[in-house]
Amino acid sequence: MRPFLDEFRKFILRGNVVDLAVGVVIGAAFGKIVDSLVADMFMPVVGVLTGGFNVEGMHTTLYGDAVLKWGKFLQAVINFVIIGFCMFLVVKGVNALHQHLLKQEAAAPPPLPSPTEKLLAEIRDLLKEKPDSLRPAQLPNP
Repeated sequence: MRPFLDEFRKFILRGNVVDLAVGVVIGAAFGKIVDSLVADMFMPVVGVLTGGFNVEGMHTTLYGDAVLKWGKFLQAVINFVIIGFCMFLVVKGVNALHQHLLKQEAAAPPPLPSPTEKLLAEIRDLLKEKPDSLRPAQLPNP
């Protein structure tokens, strides 16, 4: 039983699992914020603009107690579009920030060469200046 628990502990503490758990929790919290945004901010405005029209309460009675609640479906579609738009704005903002940071990196001056690189450059320059007679003989290509 101990090896099983050790394996489970290793699995649960892996970075990917923890990152995924954080993403799910943040996503659930973001979903609640967007649900409130839709229900408490956008839909009352839509209700005022449409004269009190309540999308979620719309339904059609098919037969007897059978009711087709198409208004709830339409509300879910509206929520999806608004959530998609919010995510689009978040991704667009993150991409703009990323591009801004890349531009700042590109504008930074290149790092100065290390002492080793300076020494190697001097050796290279001295070898270039050396007359051909002092250079090692080139081996013929077979």
